[in-house]
Amino acid sequence: MVFISDIVRQMPAYLFSQIQRKKAQLEKQGVDVIDLGIGAPDLPTPEFICDVLDKEARIAANQRYSNYQGIAEYRKAVADFYMKHYGVEVDPETEVIALIGSKEGIAHLIQAVLNPGDKVLLPDPGYPVYQSSVHIAGGEGVPYTLSSEFEYKPDFKQISDVTAKSAKLMLLNYPNNPTSATVELETFKEAVDFARKHNLVVANDAAYSLVTFKGYKAPSILQVPGAKDCAVEIGSLSKSFNMAGWRIGYMAGNKEIIQAMLTLKSNVDSSQFIAIQKAAAAALKSDFRSVEANNEIYYERLQKLHHVLTELGLEVQEPKGTFFVWAKVPTGTSSQEFANKLLEEAGIIVTPGTAFGQGGEGYIRIALTVPVKRLDEVNNRLRKVMDK
Repeated sequence: MVFISDIVRQMPAYLFSQIQRKKAQLEKQGVDVIDLGIGAPDLPTPEFICDVLDKEARIAANQRYSNYQGIAEYRKAVADFYMKHYGVEVDPETEVIALIGSKEGIAHLIQAVLNPGDKVLLPDPGYPVYQSSVHIAGGEGVPYTLSSEFEYKPDFKQISDVTAKSAKLMLLNYPNNPTSATVELETFKEAVDFARKHNLVVANDAAYSLVTFKGYKAPSILQVPGAKDCAVEIGSLSKSFNMAGWRIGYMAGNKEIIQAMLTLKSNVDSSQFIAIQKAAAAALKSDFRSVEANNEIYYERLQKLHHVLTELGLEVQEPKGTFFVWAKVPTGTSSQEFANKLLEEAGIIVTPGTAFGQGGEGYIRIALTVPVKRLDEVNNRLRKVMDK
């Protein structure tokens, strides 16, 4: 008797869970592993956010079920954030929904939009959850290439009319994971025009929108005039406020999609703990000094690692957003081979580019999620490996 569904049996194991198992095995063997693989912030949640949680968690009314769409205070905080940060008006009643983290939101968006067999345009390389979410929904992922020659922006002209017209949804992700690429508003204008032309939904995964450097400010797709006719944006507090384990995010934009999300989510979850939503509202209503402080730390780490990688002859662009470095592996070595070499010879975990699709071959992704002193050790180990 087979108890497991075909969908689950045909789904590959999540790469980062495999990496964590390998890490645990090596640590049991006494290896000092430095994990630069998974994009998990190592910095603490700001104290003022924790204080709000501590206070609100003790209030009996907050210990009940949330409104399925998310409490009004949190949705208004999201709307106010869009107005203050982007000059965009969104209706907290009809154009915003709370998410239990952006990962959940991506999976449910795809289920809310797709029928079995429908196609989704997915970035290659791209976040692996996109493809797995399409698989769960019974859809078909159709990759579009992000290349260094085009600065990892979508080349809409290279997507044929036949492919575009057969798709129901297109996913974007800027600032980008894994490549750390950033875009200006013009790219989102092209995306909205493309979506209108081909009658499809376009969604921007903006999980890293506030993790930026060197004066760069990431735009929102909702800044494009008329974007809400066909677009939504998925946001997260995981990276910008170091709230990864809190599991809190939001979706904003097209009201029909927000309503579809509400219908779906109200049948499968009961939103996030009210006290967490109140703490997240406090974060979004703050002066963002904690976000700026985080970014200064990440940029210091970036400069240190970028200098050594360049010195060792690895080709890498200094990014303006995310806390990832997308580095080209040495000539004649595959992404997986080089990642294995770093793990086996240096105890350093990085993610091979192929984990994000065929377009990632020839690269590794390095997360800037360890302190500077630990990066000094990374740099020393890299030098030894590269000198062999």
